[in-house]
Amino acid sequence: MIKKYLKLLFATILFFLIIFSINSLAGTTGKISGKIIDASNGEPLIGANVIIMGTTLGAATDFDGNFFIINIPPGKYEVKASSIGYNSVIIQNVRVSVDQTTKLNFDLLVEAVEMGDVIVVATRPIVQKDLTSTQSSISGEDIAMLPLETVQSVVNLQAGVINGHFRGGRIAEVTYLVDGVSTNDAFTGLPTLEAEVNSIQEIQVLTGTFNAEYGEALSGIVNQITKLPGDKYDFNFSGYFGDYVSSRSDLHDNISNISPTGVSNLQGTFSGPIPGAGELLKFFISGRYFKDDGYIFGERVFNPSDVSNFSANDPADWQVVSTGDGNFVPMAFEERLSLQAKIAIKVGTGRGIVINGLYSSKKFRSYDHIYKLNPDGDYKKFNDSYLLSTQYTHVFSNSTFLDVLASAFESDFKQYVFKDPLDPGYVDPSVKNVVSGNAFLTGGTQNWQFNRTSQTYTGKMDLTTQLTQIHQIKSGIEFKYHNIDYEDFQIVINASTDFKPTLPAPGSFNFNVYNTNPYQFAGYIQDKIELDYLIVNIGVRFDYFQPDGKYLLDPDNIAVLDDLQPPFPDSLMGTASVKSQFSPRLGISYPISENGAIHISYGQFFQIPPFEFLYRNPNFRIPLTGNFPENIGNIIGNTDLQPQKTIMYEIGLQQQLFSDYGVTVTAYLKDIRNLLGSELHEKNNFKKFSKLINLDYGSVQGFTLSFEKRFSNGFSATLDYTFQDAKGNASDPNDAFNKASANPPIEVNKQLAPLDWDRTHALNFTVTAGVPGDYIISTIGRWGTGLPYTPAIQNQRTGLENSDNKPSIFTMDMFITKFFDLFDQQISVFLKVFNLFDSANELEVFSDSGRAGTTLELTRAQEQPRGVNTLSEFFTRPDFYSAPRQIVLGASLEF
Repeated sequence: MIKKYLKLLFATILFFLIIFSINSLAGTTGKISGKIIDASNGEPLIGANVIIMGTTLGAATDFDGNFFIINIPPGKYEVKASSIGYNSVIIQNVRVSVDQTTKLNFDLLVEAVEMGDVIVVATRPIVQKDLTSTQSSISGEDIAMLPLETVQSVVNLQAGVINGHFRGGRIAEVTYLVDGVSTNDAFTGLPTLEAEVNSIQEIQVLTGTFNAEYGEALSGIVNQITKLPGDKYDFNFSGYFGDYVSSRSDLHDNISNISPTGVSNLQGTFSGPIPGAGELLKFFISGRYFKDDGYIFGERVFNPSDVSNFSANDPADWQVVSTGDGNFVPMAFEERLSLQAKIAIKVGTGRGIVINGLYSSKKFRSYDHIYKLNPDGDYKKFNDSYLLSTQYTHVFSNSTFLDVLASAFESDFKQYVFKDPLDPGYVDPSVKNVVSGNAFLTGGTQNWQFNRTSQTYTGKMDLTTQLTQIHQIKSGIEFKYHNIDYEDFQIVINASTDFKPTLPAPGSFNFNVYNTNPYQFAGYIQDKIELDYLIVNIGVRFDYFQPDGKYLLDPDNIAVLDDLQPPFPDSLMGTASVKSQFSPRLGISYPISENGAIHISYGQFFQIPPFEFLYRNPNFRIPLTGNFPENIGNIIGNTDLQPQKTIMYEIGLQQQLFSDYGVTVTAYLKDIRNLLGSELHEKNNFKKFSKLINLDYGSVQGFTLSFEKRFSNGFSATLDYTFQDAKGNASDPNDAFNKASANPPIEVNKQLAPLDWDRTHALNFTVTAGVPGDYIISTIGRWGTGLPYTPAIQNQRTGLENSDNKPSIFTMDMFITKFFDLFDQQISVFLKVFNLFDSANELEVFSDSGRAGTTLELTRAQEQPRGVNTLSEFFTRPDFYSAPRQIVLGASLEF
């Protein structure tokens, strides 16, 4: 009933936003400020006008000649200053970034004769003096000049980011926003929807101590601001086709079979006024279809229904039933369709609304090595995501505005072999037992299905006021209501079911199902203080979480629940308590000269664990026998988990070296507490299981060094180096259970160890050269030391946890574009090469050798596996290596 009324409430909010909204914006905004003086005597000009051309935004100077313009969407603008009796000055190419202040000063000449407007071309400053913590702002134009295909590839290029981990944090500690709305799936904590790069206006990546307006993140923020509908028609369409081109035929089956459509991409954008509506209605639409067959193939030697017999001692007597057609099947593919639409409605002068919708449908597979010869028996995965938001801004004055946003986000995930759980294609799981260890399956299917839907409804308001020329106050409140529907179940096939697929009863050991509706509230206030000699960001945030759940008081007494049906007696259960925290944030920037600034920052951060850990196994079923997937049947969730917390410190220096060169040095320290861990228990004194609790902790320290050469004289370059030491007592929340279940059991860590994603040294660089509008050549290079691993021989550790390192990695991508004019329209042809040198980077290794291509298992005297493969074939792991060289060729049309 609550869910029904909340949905009605949000529908009502959306309706009234459409009716009464004013001056809508897409995403967060920036600011322009400065001073206008008389060029002849340096005196301030009072009442001079400043306007952003092509918009209704502007301001007038005060008694000291100062002005400010707030509420500016990110992008490039022309800004005009004028005053009676003076020549006007227009500054072009003025770039505004989210949450930042762009400084503009004007010197106006007395108008002696008619000489027209004075034109000045701005250059982006090397040193952003109001940065009080680490932030990168990457424009859509910058992205278009590099071989970057996704938002995640842009993020991974930033200093301090290692494969999605921000400064040593766990993977789900980053909030991803699209136009101000979170697209993290509340169940997993990971983003399931992102804007495509062709629709990006700017990406803001915050890896430092971000301001109080941002919450629900321990390590960072990725803010994706998409393009606004334009006043003129703008159309862009591009496509490319290609495949993997590599000589690694010893690793990758089917790699020599090059297909021109192995990788394909079609994308486009279209923007402008709606015909016949004048300036009332404008639109922006974008779409992308992407398909990648991948570089890991299985061979359909067997079908899931095949049943072989390898029980005889003499291999000559083995009975091999193989009905497969022998075709190669992609086992790590991705197919994705993304759509976005914006409608801008202008009602009267300065009135309007933007409605934004995004959709993504993704089909993919994750490679499972034992299914290499029986590829149709493994899981297929599907993820559909939807986002609808309406945002408007009420402008009270030139110095105060109110942002109001309402949104609905949904993520649907499914995983199965066959969509119909009663499909006759499912077979008896004992079919998979006919082979021994180190052998590929010769039949059988994965016999579980997973379905979940996560819905998040958000309402938020933010009030921004430029109280004085010095103080900008921002405050806001946010409410989130979640709806989680989850089920996982086993398809039962055995003699008792006449070997036909059947489903267990919901709530039984092998059929988990639940619905829950937690909600969150947050509020914040912050002040940005801008003095000539000091900039301060200070604020505080309050977070509140209502878990909506029960937890088991005594896990050691879990066996008594086997004879009960939920809801369980209150004597056995506890009610999860409300969680809340105040989190202070402080950042200070001190300009040491016209070309340099030092900043220091401090912040406390609060994040609720992903909901999958709170509500896992809600019926507390721990079976004593049976085959269950990982994390099912051996772990119980905990709705009373405490928030995870991080305290972060940072100090940095920005310094311009020459007119187009700059360097930034930043050192950081993170103290991480209340991370998820597992507490061990036993059922009936022999069956081990674990309960998730707040147990783990970690510490991260490091520094980054960044050089930038701004685009001039035909080229630009960046270089980012990161040194990092990320340690913790565990990398995985299930670490304690996994160690206790090992044979023999492994003692849990008594001291900090390197985390699985701790790359000590990382170096990224980009080089771009060319003449815009004629040709562009760009490259991206990445080098890093190897990630840690734990050395072991035959599952017996020979060293401490993560005490050794995998080999270092290196890869380089290249992008070449040539532009042409055809019938007054611009077209381009381009070539993209990913992993230019076809580097075989070893991402995973065998623990006994520290390499991906060899293992001591091949040197030990042992019998060949009972199956159709040799040991050498089984220990050839294509999934241990990075993707081989990929070459695509395409064209783009724009008008």
